[in-house]
Amino acid sequence: MDETKIRRRSGDRKDGRLIRSLPGFGNFIPFIMKDRNDALVQYEESFEISVVDKWLRAQRVNGYKGMGFLHFMIAAYIRCVAMFPGINRFIAGRRIFARYGIDVVMTVKKELSLNAEETTIKVHFQPTDTIYDVYRKMNEQIAEIKANEEDNGTEDFANAITRLPRFLLSFAIWVLKVMDFFGILPDAWTEISPFHGSMIITDMGSLRMGPVYHHIYNFGTLPAFIAIGSKYHKYEVNKNAQVEDRKYIDAKYVIDERICDGHYYATFFQAMRYLAKHPEVLETPPSKVNRDIL
Repeated sequence: MDETKIRRRSGDRKDGRLIRSLPGFGNFIPFIMKDRNDALVQYEESFEISVVDKWLRAQRVNGYKGMGFLHFMIAAYIRCVAMFPGINRFIAGRRIFARYGIDVVMTVKKELSLNAEETTIKVHFQPTDTIYDVYRKMNEQIAEIKANEEDNGTEDFANAITRLPRFLLSFAIWVLKVMDFFGILPDAWTEISPFHGSMIITDMGSLRMGPVYHHIYNFGTLPAFIAIGSKYHKYEVNKNAQVEDRKYIDAKYVIDERICDGHYYATFFQAMRYLAKHPEVLETPPSKVNRDIL
């Protein structure tokens, strides 16, 4: 069931509903680990992508120009949210919330050069989205950013606020943090904020680099930072004692451990590995979307 269809109650936020049925320890943890940096967990996964790589090549031949592993990773994450909605929670005001929708944040360069401008985009998804929805929505926003010579809302706000004297800038940031704590930031601000979303992802493979562990921010609501690297080959012996050339991509996750436990995350990664073997699942909407606990 779509979270947005649940009637909002006192204590809910504009971007998520308060989870009220957590056991006592779950509600206690945000008071012990007050900042997101206190609760960072780092995890590395090597995805065998031989099947995905072949499937993506077929998609490009069929007209989906430029469809790549980044599209797959985002679509797979969205499908996992449909199955395991707990990974889409966030901490705010030392409480745990189930997020409305899935908001993916990415950094985009207008061109691949050292001095090219860099900005962020936020793409809104629903748990029912397929990889074709991901491809369309991402391409629309990226094309708009690259075609627009003016700064987007994020850059406009940053340029305006950093012109303030340092003491006023520090005070303004403090006010924003207090407003975020109580969930009263204006929608227009959270829409342009790169610190508010389901996760932030970066494709370091496009720079011919391996992934890094990137911190997540104390300000905002992001519970995960995902970095993916370049494709590489491994020669491995299969069950028939034959040597196979297999393709891999490494991904590094920095996640907020307060939103769900280790077993929940382990199940999520198992599902991601399954989707890497069966990418065709992402061509159609899920048959069922699970709702987070009340």
